Amino acid sequence: MTSRSLNWTHLVACLLVGVTAVLLSFGALVTTYEAAMAVPDWPATYGHNMFLFPWAEWLYGPWDLFLEHGHRLLGAAAGMVTLVLAAVSWRSDIRPAVRWLALAAVGLVILQGALGGARVLLDDKTIAKVHACTGPLFFAVAVAIATLSRRPAAAAAGSLARLPVALLVAAYLQLVAGAQLRHLDATVDPSTFHTLVGLHILGAVAVTVLSVVSAVVVSENGSPAARGWSRGIVVLVAVQMLLGAGAWMANWGLPSGLLPESWQWSEPLRARSLGNAAVVTGHVVLGMLILAATVVLAIEAGAIGGAQAGREAGDGLASGRVFA
Repeated sequence: MTSRSLNWTHLVACLLVGVTAVLLSFGALVTTYEAAMAVPDWPATYGHNMFLFPWAEWLYGPWDLFLEHGHRLLGAAAGMVTLVLAAVSWRSDIRPAVRWLALAAVGLVILQGALGGARVLLDDKTIAKVHACTGPLFFAVAVAIATLSRRPAAAAAGSLARLPVALLVAAYLQLVAGAQLRHLDATVDPSTFHTLVGLHILGAVAVTVLSVVSAVVVSENGSPAARGWSRGIVVLVAVQMLLGAGAWMANWGLPSGLLPESWQWSEPLRARSLGNAAVVTGHVVLGMLILAATVVLAIEAGAIGGAQAGREAGDGLASGRVFA
């Protein structure tokens, strides 16, 4: 395959998806182990240039330092790959949707970096909550670019288009609700805690119902790829429900009686065994993977970029242009 035939936009977008997935996993571990303030300065790391911080001190130092500094390095890597993606897409990709999504990714990665720095400098959990919401949004944009740059999406209409979009929105809002629970302050009122848990449970029900209904509708009318993604999402959601129950027990322990009687607010447990941390962090990471899968499903079902992508592909072929 020659360099002229390589789809550079797609290749760089896939690299960004991979880097961002690892970045978000590190970010989830940072929250699980409460390591956000392991490095008190920013953008420096204990007075060193972030990129010149001694590797031995990072790799063999305290676990929380390893997580926080690694999170910063991965964030910087994601930022650089995003800039390359924007340059490549605007130079070689003829589809406006891909180009504008690449620009949106640049804006989001800059915002995310600024939020991460502000969270450290101000030691503010409210900023941490926002930071935890914009990260998955950036990941969703990266996945959309990688999917749309591979090939044009099919057109769709009716419930086949609406249901995957509704599922995508519900999956993202569920991550937002989860972020509020992950960054609770010890002084929060018990009624606020109950409300947040209730919203998270309702969100889980909504995502479960929408995933099943979407799988049924897409299985009847969707493409083979869309059918595969819709069924895969149902499996992921089922696993996520189990991890959610495990995360509750890891954070707040087993209920001593009926749920309403034991539903008393207290700070999450501080001790983190390896299994405990794996369940809690896995619940967060799987939620982000579900969001990414819903993005792909919406595109494969033609709900995002469908008809327009098809017209642009036809115009490009008619004029002799190819996707680079």
